[in-house]
Amino acid sequence: MVCTRLLWKSTLTCLVVLLATPPARAQQDPKQTPENTISIELAEPAKAQQFSRPLKFFVADTIDRSGNAQPMLVLRPRGGIYLDRKPTEIVKQALEQSLKAADMLAPDADSADYLLTVYVFHFGLGQGSGLEFFGKLDLGVMVKDPKSGKSQQVTAMGTSIQGVAVRKKNILKNVKANLEEALQDGLRNLLRGQKLRDAVEAAALPAGGRA
Repeated sequence: MVCTRLLWKSTLTCLVVLLATPPARAQQDPKQTPENTISIELAEPAKAQQFSRPLKFFVADTIDRSGNAQPMLVLRPRGGIYLDRKPTEIVKQALEQSLKAADMLAPDADSADYLLTVYVFHFGLGQGSGLEFFGKLDLGVMVKDPKSGKSQQVTAMGTSIQGVAVRKKNILKNVKANLEEALQDGLRNLLRGQKLRDAVEAAALPAGGRA
């Protein structure tokens, strides 16, 4: 009888403790503040390649395909580090900035030679060795000729490595520099890559497949 009472008390105590303890995620999730929020900007527009004729591109849409429920949270420990905007917004603004600098940005979809739908599979910190921050940008871009309706997909990736810091101020600085370099690298690979040239040429081909 005594054993039964002790068992019930022990079970009840465990239940009370479980109910009173918040989930692990709630304990670990930091809160976004001005002090742990960074703004990602290009130091300069990514340079674009030249085509055989002047072309205009319009960024029709930028879609998050990361599957990340918290895309603005790029680092969880040490109180967290957040982006001030969604990765899709950062990528779109940087891409439009680069196209505009090359005089290749159309003011609207109707005046564009090609429409770009950008899929952001990853923008943030990737897996590193523990001794550095590994920044990564992973894009898939659908290049569409609105006249023919033909589309071609292009992929582009950008990476960057920065050393891990100890002080929170330096961590913020390193993560910011890391992501800006990855963004710059990824857009440069997109705009200067052979894949974009091939996609433009393929989308411009008539239905027979020959120019």
